[in-house]
Amino acid sequence: MHPGAKISQGRSKGQQRIQSQNNYLRQWLPRQESYLHHLLDREAPPEDRRCIVCDQDGVYKCQDCLGEPLYCTGCCRSQHHHNPFHWISQWNGQFFEQSCLAQVGLVIHLGHDGKQCPALTDRWDLFKGDEHEDQLEPEDLPFVSGPEFQPKENTMVIINKSGVHRLEIRCCDCPNALSPDIQMFQHGFFPASFNRPKTAFTFRVLDDFLLDNLECSTSAMNYYSKLRRMTSSMFPHLVPDRYRELMRVAQQWRQLKTMKWHGFGHRSDIPSTGELALFCPACPQPGINVLVAGDESLDDDDKNPPSWKYTQSFVMDGNFKAKHLHPIKPFDEVWLSDGLGFMVGKDRYKMHLAEAADMVEKSSCNNHRAVNQANAARHKLESTGIGGVACARHGCIVPHSMVDFQKGERQMNMDYALCEAARHNMEGISRAVTFYDINCQYNKYFRTREMMQDLTIIPGIGCYVQYASNFIDGIGRIDGEIMETLWAPRGMSSPHRQECLDYQMNDSNFCKMIRMKRTLCCKYKLAMNGITESGKAFDRLDEAAPAHLKTEWSARERRAQSSRLNDPEAMDEYEINIKKAPSRKEIELRLLEEGSAHNAAPSRRSVATWISTGLAIEEAQIALLIEVRRMGRRSTETQRLDIAQQQDRLQGQIDGFTQSALTHLGEGFDADDEPDDLNVDILDDLDDDPADFSKTSDTWTNSPELTVIPLPLNLRAKSQALKTRAWSQVTSVQQAVSLHASIYTKTRKQMMKLEPGQDQLQKYKPLLCEQLKISTARNESLTWFWSVEVDLGGPDQSWNEEFHWLRAKALQDRWKEEMTLVQLEMDWTCNYFSWRATQWGDRMRESLEKCLPGHACYSGRQSQMYSLLAQDAQAAFQDLQSMSIETGDE
Repeated sequence: MHPGAKISQGRSKGQQRIQSQNNYLRQWLPRQESYLHHLLDREAPPEDRRCIVCDQDGVYKCQDCLGEPLYCTGCCRSQHHHNPFHWISQWNGQFFEQSCLAQVGLVIHLGHDGKQCPALTDRWDLFKGDEHEDQLEPEDLPFVSGPEFQPKENTMVIINKSGVHRLEIRCCDCPNALSPDIQMFQHGFFPASFNRPKTAFTFRVLDDFLLDNLECSTSAMNYYSKLRRMTSSMFPHLVPDRYRELMRVAQQWRQLKTMKWHGFGHRSDIPSTGELALFCPACPQPGINVLVAGDESLDDDDKNPPSWKYTQSFVMDGNFKAKHLHPIKPFDEVWLSDGLGFMVGKDRYKMHLAEAADMVEKSSCNNHRAVNQANAARHKLESTGIGGVACARHGCIVPHSMVDFQKGERQMNMDYALCEAARHNMEGISRAVTFYDINCQYNKYFRTREMMQDLTIIPGIGCYVQYASNFIDGIGRIDGEIMETLWAPRGMSSPHRQECLDYQMNDSNFCKMIRMKRTLCCKYKLAMNGITESGKAFDRLDEAAPAHLKTEWSARERRAQSSRLNDPEAMDEYEINIKKAPSRKEIELRLLEEGSAHNAAPSRRSVATWISTGLAIEEAQIALLIEVRRMGRRSTETQRLDIAQQQDRLQGQIDGFTQSALTHLGEGFDADDEPDDLNVDILDDLDDDPADFSKTSDTWTNSPELTVIPLPLNLRAKSQALKTRAWSQVTSVQQAVSLHASIYTKTRKQMMKLEPGQDQLQKYKPLLCEQLKISTARNESLTWFWSVEVDLGGPDQSWNEEFHWLRAKALQDRWKEEMTLVQLEMDWTCNYFSWRATQWGDRMRESLEKCLPGHACYSGRQSQMYSLLAQDAQAAFQDLQSMSIETGDE
């Protein structure tokens, strides 16, 4: 048996513990010195210092060849004939100093398999005079000499991933030879100019920059600064500055790559609106991944499935980080792909803005930033941000649906974006759901703007039930806000900025496309679990509810769903109707009015105010106690002073309240009684260990927060000092919850001494710690106190049951719809990949017929990529569904 097999078996049994990265660091620390010495040993040449090819004197060491071998001058030149962008260093007798391959006479010959052209003449003037020379100030020039500061004559500046190189390039000079710039392009160089180029970028450095820009948001300036430092660590400013050329050439390269990806090298026509953009493979697109015969329809009828299966879900949002300054010379800008990607075409968009009415409004919903900024002018900015539309279920941005904002996120901007999104592959789809964080404002006058009359738009939002996704039929479970932050520096020209944003959005959609298999598998598993859990919760409520009430509730649900478009308030059927409990001041006012009405004695009329004062003091005690416990023993002088001042004020209030107790409690009460003769339990149900708080309480010599004030219900038993352990630092929300929970717990204990009835006990239940956990989960059932003081809506007191039954049913319905939609999306995704594979296969055959071998090879590679994506997705979906069936059978 192979020794690795035993290790594998051991790991499978869990006998070997997985080590953390810190464990590896600890293991490396004893080896650190050894690693350091070996690192320094690499600076010296071998003792014999021989060329590894010819065994002659080795002078040059290549830093990029494996093992950093030594070469003589001739071998260094010949061995790097196909690796011209390696960095070498030369032995000067004491150490290796930086050099370059131009110093060993390396020349790049274009054509003739890398050999010198037989017709070549000394025509280096081909590469002179088309580009500017770098201008250096006298103080920038070095006062030292070295190969890196003495470039050979007749060399070009070539920028590669490894740095900025100066090398001699010789083009083919045969009579039928192509122009120099095309010869360079055929060999993987993108020339910065086209008549007599002096600078060229390799395809590898352009691809690397675009990927760095996508993944790391690296700007062209920072990227080129890195290349200069890689070229010369001591004098990077002496490396030729080609930052502007990199910006422009990357723009051209990006355009070529995008045209290539979308098959326009195989077509004679030019791209039209949105054709240089990818879209979601899992969203329904008739004619692409939804196969519809000529006489079929996607609407509801007896033969067709429900139309909600073919509902397109959109999420609309804005991004105020993608600002853009006014261009200096707008008349001189060159647009390469205006309106061909995700950003809308500028001319038709400007025409829409000129004709559309600007509706000035103020937000009536939570002071939304988008509405309030809609009329905020930014005179120095051509664009204050961007906004657009994406599919809500998968987060893919819709082609030709991103717009620029001029003043803010105005309705006229988002109207145009939504209309353009509704035109993209929506033939036959008659229903769309839009999620927008200000839909409550945006949807108010949407119908009056007379847009998309043939498309039913259902507004959605997460803030309250009138637009909540949980109560919209046929949309399953929506992910929510998924519009991603896009990056674009302000210093770009308007066309370059648009192309950069298009490229980023295209890459975002591509990444989502190749990960769609995993996304849908996760959605499928979540839907399976959601159906099970929501079904259990609904079955418990459904079994307990009377049949006649369920019939009535179902009728109300249908009425609400049918009326939601014209009357969003109909959805309030799902909302809990809470009557706010009276405040302490309201109760005090009522008691005072009752005392006046009964002509009570003057000394007794103020008893309500006195009791209210005592309750306020107890609340202040609890708040101060929480603050003391939170602070613990390790506190600053400022904190201790603040606590002492609060305690002093509280003690004065307690003294005054105790003296006034003689008036209301009579002669039987002695104000000089020790506090230990009194009794109250505060916060003892919150899982605290009294022993741990003794040390903290000893820190404060005067502790009025522990004093029991003489309220009537506190005079019935011996007191018990409050001793609880110090709390750790908590958030402000948790502090507020703890304070109110403590007040409720104390108040309920006081109520229990009054021997309340069963109705009151059922209404005001004990408060448990687990019920106080703050959670944002939408699937959890509400804790009992959320339904206290509800309007039960009739003598049968069924309102609370209806509220929970309707919500549980809606949640179960959404999960069932989610399962149906995910299964459809699995089919649509496979259909989309197969459609793409067929499309590229047809292009390959056309290219072969036209004798275009390069076009045919690329088409074949693209067709294989989509075929593999289709096969992989189909196998994963079938495996997942078969496993689910087996689990269900068990």
